[in-house]
Amino acid sequence: MIDYEKFQKSLKHLELQFENYRRLEDRDNLDELDREAIAESVIQRFETCYDTLWKHLKRYLIEELGIPDVRHSPKPVLRLAAENDLFSSPIESWLGYAEARTLTSHDYSGEKAEDCLELMGAFVDDAIGLYQTLTGKTWE
Repeated sequence: MIDYEKFQKSLKHLELQFENYRRLEDRDNLDELDREAIAESVIQRFETCYDTLWKHLKRYLIEELGIPDVRHSPKPVLRLAAENDLFSSPIESWLGYAEARTLTSHDYSGEKAEDCLELMGAFVDDAIGLYQTLTGKTWE
């Protein structure tokens, strides 16, 4: 049986920090450095969640669906998941998340960071949907 606790925890942390990021406009007391730190935290939590997600997904494909030869790389895992109808959104969305993860690896500033942050709402929703599909549990 697969333990989804790390996936759940990383997704919950991302969800909460992204909500904090969304409320930045309403928080006049924060200076620019604090705002940047919150944005960077969202990206770091995205990276952690994304990495945890695809590794749990790989285990699911092997252990639950019995697929024997699953490559240890995100994009092939995502494609196999799409082929097995595990996503509610198109594979292109998931490949976009993979690309965002690659681009933000060492750069949390500028256009790459903004592009990544623009994907966060959709990623969180899609990741929650995947969590529910894999675990059979409702997201809380």
